[in-house]
Amino acid sequence: MTANRPAYFISTSIPYVNARPHVGHALEYVQTDAYARFHRLLGEDVYFLSGSDENSLKNVQAAEAEGITTRALVDRNVTYFEEALAVLHGSNDGFIRTGVDPIHFAGAEKLWKAMEAGGDVYKKRYSGLYCVGEEAFFGEDELVNGLCPDRRPPVLVEEENYFFRLSRYQDELHRLITNNELKIVPDTRRNEVLRFIERGLEDFSISRSQERARGWGVPVPGDPSQVMYVWVDALANYITALDYAQEGELYQRYWVNAARRVHEIGKNIVRFHAIYWPAMLLSAGLPLPTHIVVHGFLTIDGEKMSKSLGNVFDPTDVVSEYGADAVRYYLLREISPGGDGDFSLRRLTERYNSDLANDLGNLVNRTVSMINRYREGVVPAADEPGELEASLNALSDNVATRATELMSAYEPQQALAAIWELVTATNTYVEQAAPWVLARAVRDGDESADARLDTVLATLAKTVGRIAWLLQPYLPAATAEIARQLGSATPEQQPVAGQRVTQPSPIFPRIEVEEAVTADD
Repeated sequence: MTANRPAYFISTSIPYVNARPHVGHALEYVQTDAYARFHRLLGEDVYFLSGSDENSLKNVQAAEAEGITTRALVDRNVTYFEEALAVLHGSNDGFIRTGVDPIHFAGAEKLWKAMEAGGDVYKKRYSGLYCVGEEAFFGEDELVNGLCPDRRPPVLVEEENYFFRLSRYQDELHRLITNNELKIVPDTRRNEVLRFIERGLEDFSISRSQERARGWGVPVPGDPSQVMYVWVDALANYITALDYAQEGELYQRYWVNAARRVHEIGKNIVRFHAIYWPAMLLSAGLPLPTHIVVHGFLTIDGEKMSKSLGNVFDPTDVVSEYGADAVRYYLLREISPGGDGDFSLRRLTERYNSDLANDLGNLVNRTVSMINRYREGVVPAADEPGELEASLNALSDNVATRATELMSAYEPQQALAAIWELVTATNTYVEQAAPWVLARAVRDGDESADARLDTVLATLAKTVGRIAWLLQPYLPAATAEIARQLGSATPEQQPVAGQRVTQPSPIFPRIEVEEAVTADD
């Protein structure tokens, strides 16, 4: 029963849907999914949320440029993001659309009223520089050569808006983040947020006129001339999707009473998630997230992603060429979870061939092949283990402990490196134990070799089964196939004596380098 299991909530940010997704979105999807799958393996009751930010001015402008309605644009484009999540084997439990889902409109309105009741919402005339790309106001000192972060000029906005008393929560936010009651990962991002708070927090605009919004967005309660500032309604998605409006069962279980409430986000939106969102929740008297996990940006072959350079990869296209697990493995193993990284089809191919095809794929193939060849396809019972088995078993236990600790700390790259120590050691064990030599000795009538061969094959089946279990959060399709070839229903069902394996088939067929170079070029 879920009631007896700790609840764990985790979400991606919700991307603008003014264009198709790119591999930067894939990085966030894959990291978040790996964390969700890992915590399910721990026996926790996980709710994984994703969605789409549909009320931004960027979406409105993109629709105008195409000559279609904003609703038509978001209805079309959101399908691309849902498809990207699906092809990457995302295991999300919910997907919220902020532009169309009634549950979101009702929840955003309730949150606004709660902040208003707390005395934190007021109205005044305002003049400021607005960067549409970031959907945020910037001070002149925050601009670079007078330009927004996306290198476009800001728009001067002068109108009467509603404001939120962010300044009221400066000391409380600093205390919560300093004490890690609101934990920001990695520490570099935590320190950035603390420095920003220490410079002093100013109240910020939380609405815009219907005219500037082109009539698109969540209306401000009681004032039809205004819609909510996109970040106010966008941030609310994390609770509106759980039916905060009715304070329903999902909201109670996965927000109010969750052991962890985790947001996985990009480094460009830390301020909104680590300052604005917690302050809004404090104002409304609601629980805060417990963790904000921040990832960096991707470049493409060392270059910034740019349509003009032709290097904006759609994750759906990359998956169709290389497979979901190959893309997942590359993003989790090659890219530092908290830092910037480079996406290269050439490097993806090298990782695939080296780690997946050679190391893991060959290990599984050899194990299943030898059980078929030497034991008629049946996993034997182990005899007395020797020094080689004792060493491998000890490493297996050690790797399982370290990988668990590392993923609990949101370090998938290091966790995979630890698991690969076991993959490498198991390949070494095959060479050292030399079952083919033992098989020849058995044919020559050596009974001791027969018992030894049983032990080696049983150890291989057990260790490969454990590797599959450890790799589930990262390679869900491949680990299911490894389990199937070992004769198990799922990776949780470890191989036992008497279990019948299948005939081997390649899990990661090798990719020819020439093909990869052509694709990369």
